[in-house]
Amino acid sequence: MNKKFLDDNFLLSNEIAQHLYHDYAKSLPIIDYHNHLSPKEIYDDVQFSSIAEAWLGHDHYKWRAMRANGIDESFITGDADSRDKFDKWCQSVPYLIGNPLYHWNHLELQRYFDIDLIINEQNAAQIWETCNEQLKRPSHSARNLLRMMNVESLCTTDDPLSDLEYHKALADEGFEVKVLPTFRSDDLFYIENTNKFLSWVSGLAEKTDINITSLDELFSALDQRFTYFHEVGCRLSDMGIKVVPYAASTVEDADLVFKKVLAGVAINAHEVEVFKTQIFHFIGQKNHQLGWTMQLHIGVLQDPNARRFEELGGATGFSSMDDQIFAANLGNLLSDLDYKHQLTKTIVYCLNPRDNAMVATLIGAFQDSDFGPGKIQFGSGWWFNDQKLGMIDQLTTLGNLGMLGRFVGMLTDSRSLLSMPRHEYFRRILCNLIGQWVKDGELPNDEALLKQTVEGICYYNAKQYFDL
Repeated sequence: MNKKFLDDNFLLSNEIAQHLYHDYAKSLPIIDYHNHLSPKEIYDDVQFSSIAEAWLGHDHYKWRAMRANGIDESFITGDADSRDKFDKWCQSVPYLIGNPLYHWNHLELQRYFDIDLIINEQNAAQIWETCNEQLKRPSHSARNLLRMMNVESLCTTDDPLSDLEYHKALADEGFEVKVLPTFRSDDLFYIENTNKFLSWVSGLAEKTDINITSLDELFSALDQRFTYFHEVGCRLSDMGIKVVPYAASTVEDADLVFKKVLAGVAINAHEVEVFKTQIFHFIGQKNHQLGWTMQLHIGVLQDPNARRFEELGGATGFSSMDDQIFAANLGNLLSDLDYKHQLTKTIVYCLNPRDNAMVATLIGAFQDSDFGPGKIQFGSGWWFNDQKLGMIDQLTTLGNLGMLGRFVGMLTDSRSLLSMPRHEYFRRILCNLIGQWVKDGELPNDEALLKQTVEGICYYNAKQYFDL
């Protein structure tokens, strides 16, 4: 008998999987420890003007899909009418079979709006009207969308220069969902982008009232920002690393490089690596000192389409996987910190699944009882890998080569307040994978073991690990 699309047992292919999801995973709170949500939208408790704004306003995944369907850019990032943009999206969805967007968007209609319609051109008008009518209600304000999905805490992604005013205001109000910042240091790291880098350093100097003329002064200013973030509740940092650097060097070497850049003198590729290596060391040491978790997102080929970058700018949905080799360099960076007992809790995400086994084995070289179980984590299927096969690949690789039972689970990495059903998607896939292992005799049908594993990966491991 064919199963009904998106029924209660969606993605759950056997009775054990169904039991694990419905009895253990389904009702657990959500800790969304990495996303790009707007704390201002949450503080303002925004009411979206339409489902087009809620769905299409920030979502690069959808923008890429619409381009692949031949939709003109005016309906994607342009100034076309919101209803017309929504209709173009609905026209595109039927061609997305096999893409997680097909599942995610239907899940979002069900979970937030109680709509079971298939997204297509014929149903667009009814979906538009029904969603928009509900989005006007207080029940569908930004904060209530989070409450609806049982979100316990979330960590946004924030420039170290941010005042974090909305995080502070939410905490002062006592909003029950913890909205915490993450220290995202990319602009500090990419010294080769000289103009942008110097502009950021100038902003740091102004923010901290420190005249930055040396690396020591740069570190002093950064130390001030780390302290400020910590006081506002930050417990994680993040760094997007396109190419993992490493150069055996000293702080004094990096200081000479930094002073060259401040003086307008060009630096070579080796000097770039020297500076980045020492910046990585400093960030890692600060994370360790503060007891934070350091996240490393590795492997983006950023904006390879030069024409579209010139037309639309960065972060508009044109990046892809890279295929850089980084095992030795990452190992050296982590080893330098570990050697001085300054390696903090760390999560490594790789964008190219080719690197899954390498990352899963490399983290095993740095596990240490100085923190406890699962100190170094192989991050969840990220970006192009947060689809069914990508999640299964990450889970099975970690299971084969590491300790799956200590995994801290899923995150949305999303800019959309409607994205929380991605946790449900992950939980269903996880329960089905474990259920299949039990069915095949690869795991014992031991209730205590299965309950501990599922609940740990879906919620309790993250709660203990991040200590939010």
